[in-house]
Amino acid sequence: MNAGAGAASILVVDDEESIVQFVSYNLNKEGYQVAVARDGDEALALAEKQRFDLVVLDIMLPGIDGFEVCRRLRAKDDAPVLFLSARDTELDKVVGLEMGADDYLAKPFGIRELQARVKALLRRASGGQRRMADAGERMEAGGLVLDDGAHAVSYEGRDIELTPREYELLACLMRHGGNVVSREQLLKQAWGWQIVVETKTVDTHVKRLRDKLESAGASPEVVETVRGYGYRLAV
Repeated sequence: MNAGAGAASILVVDDEESIVQFVSYNLNKEGYQVAVARDGDEALALAEKQRFDLVVLDIMLPGIDGFEVCRRLRAKDDAPVLFLSARDTELDKVVGLEMGADDYLAKPFGIRELQARVKALLRRASGGQRRMADAGERMEAGGLVLDDGAHAVSYEGRDIELTPREYELLACLMRHGGNVVSREQLLKQAWGWQIVVETKTVDTHVKRLRDKLESAGASPEVVETVRGYGYRLAV
């Protein structure tokens, strides 16, 4: 299968030549457009020139490590990041989550597992796994409007620009009405993660969401913290 004009673009970042060749060859066979970087600086330079649909990123890189590369990418983009690492520890997964990664694959790995992870992340990013009741659902709560058909959010008529992750987070809270949603539920439903780890990534995204809602005129407490459990929409 050859890459076409509409194929998803993937950036593979790893300093091990055998891994680069293995991953890029097999992703190319699947029809993806693949670019390669062998260190963090090269990866960031490529990301400045074009937007990628997915980044496959090794943690242990010469110079800037994968965690820092992910953090910098996240500052300007919401493309999914799949971490690769020879260290399969919960601490690495937690740090990766908090830096904004979407999934984590320990080395050595099989090509089928890699392909499955890549497909799932791309499908999720394009909205293929959005858990709305209806594709064109419109939800309203206390002046907040989420129009899934237009993929738009507003507060009392003022448009709010959200990243895809912030959008899914708000959608998840709105679907639950005024009920409390645990951090674990949010990680599974808005992030698609199935592992349970201690992480501040949900809190970080909630803060960003609150800031944007407040800028549009809403109370910063519209997303209420329920201590020791999670969050709920307080409208």
